Amino acid sequence: MSPLTRPRAPGAAQRDPVPFPRPGLARACALLSGGLLAGAFGYGAVNVLYAFREVPLDVRFTFHTALMQVNGFVMQSLMGLTILSCAVLAVRASSRQRWTAGAAAALAFSSFVTTRFGNVPINQHIKRWAVEGPPADYAEMLDRWEAFHFARTGCALLAFVLIVLLTIPNFAEKGTRS
Repeated sequence: MSPLTRPRAPGAAQRDPVPFPRPGLARACALLSGGLLAGAFGYGAVNVLYAFREVPLDVRFTFHTALMQVNGFVMQSLMGLTILSCAVLAVRASSRQRWTAGAAAALAFSSFVTTRFGNVPINQHIKRWAVEGPPADYAEMLDRWEAFHFARTGCALLAFVLIVLLTIPNFAEKGTRS
C-alpha cells in the first residue's frame, strides 16, 4: 500500500485505493498569501517609494515610521504564511511542482531575510531621524533601503509567479500526485 493512500475499513469492498486530497488548500493559501505579499511590496515600490521622494524629509520620516509600525506585523505575517504554505505545497506535491513550490518558498524566505537584515536596521535609523534629524549620509542610507526594498519585492514577485505557474492546469497536471 502506498503511503499516500488511506487504509480501507475492515470488510470494505475491494476497490481502488482512495488517494489523499490533492494539495489544493496549500496551493490556495500559497496563491493568496504570495499574491498579497507581492502586491503589498509592489505597491510600496511603485507608489509609496516615489511619494516619499516628493515630500519634505520630516514628513517622509514621520510617515515611514508610522507605516513601519503597522507593516511590521502585517508583512511578517504575509511572509510567514507564504513561506509555510509554499513549503507545505512542496511536501504535498511531486516532481516539478515540488521543486517549483520549494523555489517559491526559498524566494519568500529570501524576501524575509532581506527585510530583516536589510530594511529593518535602516528603519530603526529612520525612526530616530524623525525625532533627531537625519545625519549627513542619510541619502546613501535611503538609497540602500530602496535597493533592499526592490530586492525583496523582486523575490516576492518571482515567488508569486512560481505559485501562479502551479495553478496552470498543464503545468500542474505534470507534477501532482494522484
